[in-house]
Amino acid sequence: MPAGLWRHRDFRNLWLGQTASMFAAHMVAVLFPLLASVSLDASLFEMGLLSAAGYVPYLGVSLFAGVWLDRKPKRAIIVFCDLARALLLLAIPVAWGLDILSVPTLLVVALLVGSFSVVADVGSASILPALVERDDLIEGNSKLELSASSASIAGSALGGGIFQLLAGPVSMMINTVLFALSAFFTALIRGERKAGADGEGGETGAAGADGEGGEAGEAAGAPGQTLWRDMADGVAFVTGHATVRTLVLTTLVINFFMAIAEPVALVFVTRTLDIPPFSVGLILAASGAGALVGAVLAAPMSRVLPLGRLLVVTAALTGVASLLTPLATLVPAAPAVVLMVAMYTLDAAMIVVYNINQRSYRAAITPDAMQGRMNATNRMVVMGVMPVGAILGGLLGTAVGTLPALILASLGTLIAPLILVCTHVRTVERVPEQIGADGGTETRAEVEVEAEAAAGATTGTEPTS
Repeated sequence: MPAGLWRHRDFRNLWLGQTASMFAAHMVAVLFPLLASVSLDASLFEMGLLSAAGYVPYLGVSLFAGVWLDRKPKRAIIVFCDLARALLLLAIPVAWGLDILSVPTLLVVALLVGSFSVVADVGSASILPALVERDDLIEGNSKLELSASSASIAGSALGGGIFQLLAGPVSMMINTVLFALSAFFTALIRGERKAGADGEGGETGAAGADGEGGEAGEAAGAPGQTLWRDMADGVAFVTGHATVRTLVLTTLVINFFMAIAEPVALVFVTRTLDIPPFSVGLILAASGAGALVGAVLAAPMSRVLPLGRLLVVTAALTGVASLLTPLATLVPAAPAVVLMVAMYTLDAAMIVVYNINQRSYRAAITPDAMQGRMNATNRMVVMGVMPVGAILGGLLGTAVGTLPALILASLGTLIAPLILVCTHVRTVERVPEQIGADGGTETRAEVEVEAEAAAGATTGTEPTS
């Protein structure tokens, strides 16, 4: 990957901090259930509660986090959340040493860590556009996604290994150190642009330029503005801005149908295909490998294909890759494993390429004053729908069988590219470089203006999803 942003001091510090944080987060995701099951002998119901604790903060904390991040310097909030997570995890070995660690205590810690993680995640997504130029967003997100993919593979494996080598609760101290390192590097960031800089964040921000969203471009914490009004403005911006609304809806569809497939897929692989555990591990590892490939390919693919067409292609390939699953029932075990590995690799790679580009596009067309609330609303919706999809997946698999359920989920994923094809997003050429405040051709990349005009000419009305 070309040097580019590696020379950018603030991005380099953000990347170092986020890499440490991502490794810690993935290790914690493995250590919490291991600690509950092995060290505390948790029941199945308690294990379910622990799993739910990872999703609940997205529903309960996201919107508040968005307002907080738009009102205050994002760097300071991310540092605070990293330090809070470090101290909370340090409490686990302390409680173990005092012989007071229990499943309820672990649930409380998991919920608090999850809540601070939501704020930190939204903050890290929101601070990048305040550090780098708009045309560097894809490169920046690619580098961060590469770290996320590496952390997903290595962090999960390290979590299990460290738990086995050390006394279970003591293993949490490694993550305390990693979150402290994340806070240290993030604190070194010095060039965060304030909301409203470069002509952004006022009433004629991204929403105003589109003639959409009204006053949703206002900075949070305006005089006389309440917390609830700020939250409502964030939701109004996402739902009122045709482009952001379309991208959020498309991502929601992908996540929802992926969540439906997830609980069914493992049963299909182990029972229907009767694939042995070692081969199952290879299949699941293919997702991590595919994610790494996607992180590397995202920037080059964005230079080869126009942005709108790239989003359509990657969303479509995600669904098409999933449809390879039924073919595995027609071949012997060994070719079935190869086919499933190929499917998981392609699926993960295309999802990552799609994510990097749509995330960069959303950030580029959102004023700095609205970054926190936009990302928070998006995260609440696209992550909050996943437990619903998982429950429906289990019910659907029980009702119609694993193979029909997987086929239905794959077909459902193909709704996402259809949404993109039916909207103006398909015509966008590239991520806009700048948002101004005068509503003219300098307010956003020329191609963005052309895309909006083309959509209006096609529908005769404001473009909708």
